[in-house]
Amino acid sequence: MDETVAEYIRRTVLKIPRHEIKAMLQTWGFLSEAQLQTVNFHQTKDSVSQQVVQLCEDNSADIKQAALLDIIYNHIYPNKRIWSVYQMNKSGEETDFFDLRDFKKKFKRRLQTALKNVTINFKEYEDNAIWIRIAWGTPYKNPNQYKTSYVVYHSQTPYVFISASVIRSTLPLLCQALVVASNYHDIREMELRSHCLNSLKDIVFKRYSQVSHSVMDLRIIQENKNEKERILRVNREVFGDGPQPKLEFAQYKLETTFKSNPSLDVSDIKEPFRCLVKFSSPHLLESLKSLAPAGLADAPLSPLLTCIPQKARNYFKIRERKGIFPGSFVSP
Repeated sequence: MDETVAEYIRRTVLKIPRHEIKAMLQTWGFLSEAQLQTVNFHQTKDSVSQQVVQLCEDNSADIKQAALLDIIYNHIYPNKRIWSVYQMNKSGEETDFFDLRDFKKKFKRRLQTALKNVTINFKEYEDNAIWIRIAWGTPYKNPNQYKTSYVVYHSQTPYVFISASVIRSTLPLLCQALVVASNYHDIREMELRSHCLNSLKDIVFKRYSQVSHSVMDLRIIQENKNEKERILRVNREVFGDGPQPKLEFAQYKLETTFKSNPSLDVSDIKEPFRCLVKFSSPHLLESLKSLAPAGLADAPLSPLLTCIPQKARNYFKIRERKGIFPGSFVSP
């Protein structure tokens, strides 16, 4: 068994509450009942995890089996993740018969065409929910099993519940694959986000009474309020409370090493790759300040952006002392 697979299984077992480890391993089904009888579930969780890993090694577990255990864990504890609701739309009124095998094939082909290093695992549940786990890599790195995306899709409905990876650039690829695989025309995010996946399902599928509706709405409103407060707090730490100096233009001179596909004959390039990144706006700093609160960027912003206000302030102070009031700033 691969070393990374063993470590991933060990960490997954450690996440499970002690009194539920045996039941979850039985649900997993990879280890026989006879093998589970040899595990002392009353010892420390670390010792239990080591024993489980040893049994998995005896059974030659691979990443597919490890991913299945992770799906089962997230299905039992969906509240450990933040879920967003997306709605897909068709171009017409046509209805298609849902073919699960065709859906899986199209979904995997779309993602694997766009990104070579990606692992995709599916598990169907009795409520017609398809759970999809995606671990993302890069052209130069294997998939990171600890930064996964999760999708819960109920066939014959236009609704998708997504718990996105921290690697935000993967979300457009994921949405494209869903639209293609499910034969829809486009997809949009709804203004619904919560740790409570079942509450989100109750809302979009209208499986609630008026009383529970109010309770669930309050819960989601509170979570959204907490998130907005966090964004404003982080934003304040970077930009402060007052108005920003008026800056209309900024640019970066970046220098980095060149990386390319091994099949391209450019791997012998020794010179660093240089580029110039320009920003312009009638009020650049106020525009940057408004990105996170408007939901157009995650908070905190990238250091490449958050360093602009401080550098600009320092620059303005120097120019102010000289009696000069510029409207642009160039970062080295």
